[in-house]
Amino acid sequence: MKLSVIMPVYNERATIAEIVRRVRAVPLEKEILIIDDASTDGTRDWLLTCNEPDVRVFLQPLNRGKGAAVRTGLQQAIGDIAVIQDADLEYDPADFPHLVAPIVAGEAQVVYGSRFLARGRRATAFWHFAGNRLLTALSNLFTGQRLTDMETCYKAVRMDLLRRIELDSDGFDIEPELTAKISRLGVEIREVPISYDSRGYGEGKKIGWRDGLRTVRAILRYGLGRNR
Repeated sequence: MKLSVIMPVYNERATIAEIVRRVRAVPLEKEILIIDDASTDGTRDWLLTCNEPDVRVFLQPLNRGKGAAVRTGLQQAIGDIAVIQDADLEYDPADFPHLVAPIVAGEAQVVYGSRFLARGRRATAFWHFAGNRLLTALSNLFTGQRLTDMETCYKAVRMDLLRRIELDSDGFDIEPELTAKISRLGVEIREVPISYDSRGYGEGKKIGWRDGLRTVRAILRYGLGRNR
């Protein structure tokens, strides 16, 4: 089964070359779709020089957010399974085979990579850990899922299932929207442990408390069956 790696990018000049190298090194049949969300730090300049045969680049004319970039990528994807890959180095593409294995085996249609199932040190700072667990619990309340990490970037979904879902979020609220709409179809979401190397705001982390509030609103909106 071919993997479509959807990579939204915004101002990741320091990491873009390395993350592309790491994704390309994964021994799976795949395409890499990079959607630049109107970067201003030189990321776009680098992408314009990227001529790898398995990489396709799409340039958003305006900065609209992660959700809009993901939707652009999904519209262009031709693989059998889609997985979202952030352009920083927090998530390790070496986890892809483990992430998609239940789908390839026909045991699941959707697999999330959980940062909190792996043994060892906590994957992120306390406030991010606590906030994520709260948002995940609230999402589970509405969806009936039993997730430990709804906000994870690593969501692997069969493409034929995604074709049945109409997504409309532009920002980080794409995470609860996708989870809610998958759940409405009666699909159980499987989780597998993944590695995670959290970065701080000084290193370019973009998610803050305001995004948490938007996520709460999105959980309520989509959990109650409203698209907007």
